[in-house]
Amino acid sequence: MDTIIYPRNEHERHAPSGAVDPLANSFTTSYAGVVAFLTVADEGSFSKAGDRLGIGRSAVSRSVQKLETQLNTRLFHRSTRSTSLTHEGELFYENCQPGVARIVRALEDMRELRNGPPRGHLRIQSTPGFGRKIIAPLLRRFHAEFPDITLELLLDERPADFTADRIDVSFRDGRIEDRDIVARQLIPMQMVVCASPAYAQTHGLPRYVDDLDRHHCINFRIASGRAREWEFKINGVTLRRLQTARHTFNDLELILQAVQQGQGIAQLPAYLVCDLLREQKLIACLAQHAPDDGGHYVCYLSRKQLPARIRVFIEHVTEHIGGHDLQCLTGTAETQGLLAVVQHQQQH
Repeated sequence: MDTIIYPRNEHERHAPSGAVDPLANSFTTSYAGVVAFLTVADEGSFSKAGDRLGIGRSAVSRSVQKLETQLNTRLFHRSTRSTSLTHEGELFYENCQPGVARIVRALEDMRELRNGPPRGHLRIQSTPGFGRKIIAPLLRRFHAEFPDITLELLLDERPADFTADRIDVSFRDGRIEDRDIVARQLIPMQMVVCASPAYAQTHGLPRYVDDLDRHHCINFRIASGRAREWEFKINGVTLRRLQTARHTFNDLELILQAVQQGQGIAQLPAYLVCDLLREQKLIACLAQHAPDDGGHYVCYLSRKQLPARIRVFIEHVTEHIGGHDLQCLTGTAETQGLLAVVQHQQQH
């Protein structure tokens, strides 16, 4: 008996004979198999993947084997001691992970909309200095107000990869050039050249930018691996220069410690040094050549409907960070710096 196969939809009805619909064909690959595959890749073990998914190890293994059969490709190197991705597995992981992350995010968003009060997990990334000094102190108050939202704060100098790292909110110094990212300025970012009183008494302080060449400068190595240039404004023109450094660190707080110990002079963001300047534990200099304020930004993925857990967190930090007074280069700090220079000149 001949079998007659009727087209299931209008697209198939008009498809050329022998043509394969890539969309329909892709669904032959088991979604459960993809989820099992990604979980094994993340956990590095079939048994740990089973624990995370709430199923047995054998069920995970069967799902992955079915997926490998459907793809006609081996995705994992397996041994009694380790599990690792094959080259094909690595490529498949890179292609699948962003899509599955978006699906999970979409499901979480829909649950939030349906269930009312903000809840769920919030994954936050910040530069280390700003995260420790500004963001971390806000988390306790936020959690008290929204106890159903769990928080995860990651400190990293690298720009956030919102999809691959599953980041909900990121705090960056400077705007992110990405059309899919919303970047809202929280507060200006003022850069301050400063030193300790002990350093000023021993070495004096620079009165002009070129004087820095005669001082013990401390540089900051950014995530890309290069040292960050110092920035100044001279006669209305922005000047960037890489100072010869006595010390270089990839952590701003280590630089601050070295400055406080009198090891040298550095250009640091105002949020780290304002309190120390007001307490006269540090001295600012070159205020007349301070660069234009940059900005500290809160960043998140552009969406038509922002999930409640993200929306309330952004509102919380915007309200509380906006009250920080981080304008340092006025009054006491600058006056103390000039006095230190005068005293040093008189001593010599």
